[in-house]
Amino acid sequence: MAELETRERILETALELIWQSNYNSVGVNEICKQTGVSKGAFYHHFESKASLFCEATRYYWTAIKHDLDAIFSPLNTPIQQLENLIAFLLTAKLGDKDADEIHGCPFFTAGAQIGIDEKEVQIALRDISEKAIQYDFALVKALQAGDYLVDKEDPELLARLIYQFIHGVMSFSQLCGDTDYSRQDMPRGLYRLIGLKREFWFATTPTWKIGA
Repeated sequence: MAELETRERILETALELIWQSNYNSVGVNEICKQTGVSKGAFYHHFESKASLFCEATRYYWTAIKHDLDAIFSPLNTPIQQLENLIAFLLTAKLGDKDADEIHGCPFFTAGAQIGIDEKEVQIALRDISEKAIQYDFALVKALQAGDYLVDKEDPELLARLIYQFIHGVMSFSQLCGDTDYSRQDMPRGLYRLIGLKREFWFATTPTWKIGA
């Protein structure tokens, strides 16, 4: 049990540090210092910083999947699912409007920072991206089936564009240190991107809440 607790503590510390900074800035020494473990203990559980990051990616996905399953629950209409997604992005990802911290997604940011030799990390990031895009794909299909969209574009293409747009907006917010524009642009941009019919813009109250 003690070894499992140590491993999870290292993972959670690494996640927190990556959220606060970025992949390149977080080193093994800092992780060990914050976790209170020796380098020997670190390398007992993880072969390298890259292997830790890959494991942290999977650890993070397990946590966020709970939110995604609630956001895209079939108990909600497709429009509610879309509004749930927007509410999640504006709260859990962009953070408190009155706070200085902008959460964003450290794993997407890391993808833009790693070198081409970080194959293990690239695979882990691509895997989590593909899993997230599958949720967007299911949403697009549901919206198309419910006749909520103006045109029936390729759902796979729209799903990829949704993912890219979301992270582009979040990256822009982190760059500017201001979420005001992003809070306006996120819903309107998604509506336009997927071709949502105008009568459904802001048409429902999201059912997803933080901690639900």
